[in-house]
Amino acid sequence: MLKALARTPRRWALLATALVLSLVPRLPSPPEGPLLEEIRARDFIQVLTRNTPTTYYQGRQGPTGFEYELVRRFAEHLGVSLSLETTGTISDVLHAVRQGSVDLGSAALPLDATQRGVHFSRPILELQPLVVFRRGMPPVDTPEELLGLSIGTIADSGASLALRELQKAYPELSWKESADLEVADLLHMIEAGELDAAVIYAHQFKLNRLFFPGVEDGFPLGKPLSLAWAVPASSGLGLLREVNRFIDELREQGLLDTLIERYFGHDDYLEYVGARLFIRHVHQRLPTYEALFKEAARQTGFDWKLLAALGYQESHWEPEATSPTGVRGLMMLTLPTAKQVGVDNRLDPEQSIDGGARYLRSVKERLQEEIKEPDRTWMALAAYNVGLGHLYDAQKIAEMRGGDPYAWTDVREALPLLQKREWYEKVRHGYARGGEPVIYVRNIRRYYEVLNYVDRSQQQFFQLNQRAPGEGEDAPLFDIVPPVL
Repeated sequence: MLKALARTPRRWALLATALVLSLVPRLPSPPEGPLLEEIRARDFIQVLTRNTPTTYYQGRQGPTGFEYELVRRFAEHLGVSLSLETTGTISDVLHAVRQGSVDLGSAALPLDATQRGVHFSRPILELQPLVVFRRGMPPVDTPEELLGLSIGTIADSGASLALRELQKAYPELSWKESADLEVADLLHMIEAGELDAAVIYAHQFKLNRLFFPGVEDGFPLGKPLSLAWAVPASSGLGLLREVNRFIDELREQGLLDTLIERYFGHDDYLEYVGARLFIRHVHQRLPTYEALFKEAARQTGFDWKLLAALGYQESHWEPEATSPTGVRGLMMLTLPTAKQVGVDNRLDPEQSIDGGARYLRSVKERLQEEIKEPDRTWMALAAYNVGLGHLYDAQKIAEMRGGDPYAWTDVREALPLLQKREWYEKVRHGYARGGEPVIYVRNIRRYYEVLNYVDRSQQQFFQLNQRAPGEGEDAPLFDIVPPVL
């Protein structure tokens, strides 16, 4: 009785508080803003981007790219369709956003508080300006060593801001900048001797370095900037609030870090010598066998460049290659595998390429139907190397460890465990050098990336001779930023 009486005043207090709160009118939620309301009403969002490897491009299976992945997810977040258009320069993107002719700009935009007429989102990715230079030159490790060099950068990218800041300490510093070039163009010009150095971003160099082994990284220049999205300042804050909410949710869920790792987290396992050798072989050896790879691709449904990447990993496109274990030929077939696919001369490049492609297809067809692309291809390549039985064992280990046996990321983590007794004793086929197929698939993927890059480079990157209508052939490619002496 005493305990009940002791709680009574507290109960009355709670009831009184609830009564008061019920009498207070609820404040309306902040309005979405006219632009966000319009987007929901028309059922699509208009996004302007640029066609670059770090933003958006057409991949083997359709549109892809870091920022494309983000805007696609943002459209899904809003429950609307995505209308994506591309333009040539960063200034074009900002102008379109400023004018309100698009809803959102997503094009490797540096967060720049001095830009008028646009609101920038929360930071998405850190942008560290980086000096790169032609390999074979004296090392460029300090700002002083930039003086007197022919330096290029992309106008409005933010990288030029780092140079302008440096110019305060080194008034004699000069450089060239252009809004009409992309990172790959600058790197190509360095290799060709048209530039000594350039200032780009570290993640851009990491993504492109394998394609330009004649370019070397120098030193980080200045403080990091931030990649952000831009929305029209004239359209209220509703869309900006929703963009920021979306970015916050992606970051909290770990999905933003996952996307950053997927697009920019590659290890530098193809070092300079290997990359340079590969590109030389692309020009010197591949043309001899390209038609054979294309014919095998037509017969088996693979991309010919994937088959070529597999052939390079196996033999460096050497038709008479032989390993100490007895595998032979351009696709390095074992004798039992050759018999299985009807190859009677493993040293004949036509038979080897055709047999290797058909064997890869047979392996891929024997994988569980739950495995979807692109994981299905990566697992088929791993099985080509280590054997289908060991791949099944790795799937089992992935499952035992709480992972997904149908996801390459989890199977990739499980494969090296086939070298450890505590794991290989638990599976059917026992010990295997499980670390090798992980490196094997990783290398093939990067060789494949290089071949894809070379295949589309003329259309997407090296358009140095293009001019706007009315411009002459002598139109300047760069604007010169002079010293401030």
